[in-house]
Amino acid sequence: MNNVKAGQQTPLIPDTNSAKIISQLFEHAGIHLNGDQPWDMQIHDPAFFQKMFATWELGIGESYMDGDWDCEQLDEFFFRVTSHDLEQTVVGPAKIGFFLEILRQKFFNVQSRKRAFQVGEQHYDIGNDLFEKMLDSSMTYTCGYWPKAENLEQAQLHKLDLIFRKLELKPGERLLDIGCGWGGLARHAAQHYQAEVVGITVSKEQQKLAQERCAGLPVAIELIDYRELTGQFDKIVSVGMFEAVGAKNYDEYFGVAARLLKPDGLFLLHTIGNYETEKKRDVWLDKYIFPNGHLPSAKEITYALEGKFLIQDWHNFGQDYDRTLMAWWDNFEKAWPTLQDKYGERFYRMWKYFILSSAGFFRSGQGQLWQLVLSKRGRKGQYRSVR
Repeated sequence: MNNVKAGQQTPLIPDTNSAKIISQLFEHAGIHLNGDQPWDMQIHDPAFFQKMFATWELGIGESYMDGDWDCEQLDEFFFRVTSHDLEQTVVGPAKIGFFLEILRQKFFNVQSRKRAFQVGEQHYDIGNDLFEKMLDSSMTYTCGYWPKAENLEQAQLHKLDLIFRKLELKPGERLLDIGCGWGGLARHAAQHYQAEVVGITVSKEQQKLAQERCAGLPVAIELIDYRELTGQFDKIVSVGMFEAVGAKNYDEYFGVAARLLKPDGLFLLHTIGNYETEKKRDVWLDKYIFPNGHLPSAKEITYALEGKFLIQDWHNFGQDYDRTLMAWWDNFEKAWPTLQDKYGERFYRMWKYFILSSAGFFRSGQGQLWQLVLSKRGRKGQYRSVR
């Protein structure tokens, strides 16, 4: 891909206060503007400085999409940014937006029932062709499990089997999949564990393809918000959906799960976690990729679980998400010639920024990947952790 604006030469760093401040901040993370390290920023348009100074993470992301700057190894750039917590060092006019966003998330429930389907419409419905080419054959859009895997396909298969071993899933049991994606987990549970599965999603495109992929199996795929669920289930699983629930709704989410789970059942929660409780959502990510999302901290989860579930197991394999994301990027990059006419150059830069910045986030350790096995207090028998 040609990442430089046509006809432009790399400019000198302008002699402005905003440029000086931003340059100094990046130097704290070992990043030099127009330097020769692969993680250094190459500035193509000085407009970048004002954009970042005005809106911080939104400005840096949008200016990348606009072609104002590039970086040879974007994942390593973000590894350094996140490792040094530069996203917390907001200066200039961006401070106003920073505090307004904190207030918005504090007082407004951005994950309400009325807004529940927005992430499906904006992200998951953009095109099944894109996800079919980027993901493995099961179309699993969450972290793989890599200890014994040699490729993405194996990592996702090992992850699915790990989940079902942790759940002690047995033939004939009724399994609820909250956030079923394109049906890969539901299909695997029905085919290999002879379970009866109900999967739910807020994406029309996911529902359509999941129903096709699970045809002929004891699997129902419903387009519904988790708060509308009824019935009883032997086991519950939720993989990569909790990030869309929002801290204001954690109490209700776990209350719904407790209501739906049978007394001797098990509930596996698979979610991205944050090293610390985040004050606000990344505005660029919220606008362009995952609207209304929130990455939970361990403190937020344990507080919401109190009085509802026992934590039988808590497993962190966040470093595996780095490798998963880089595998997705390789697939996307190889498939781009077949996608570019439909999606265009700006989408390419947006998607590259999203995937590789996420890889840096997990590489730094700020991003975690947790699997919790939960049960009700009165569950009979002893649970043994599985790896």
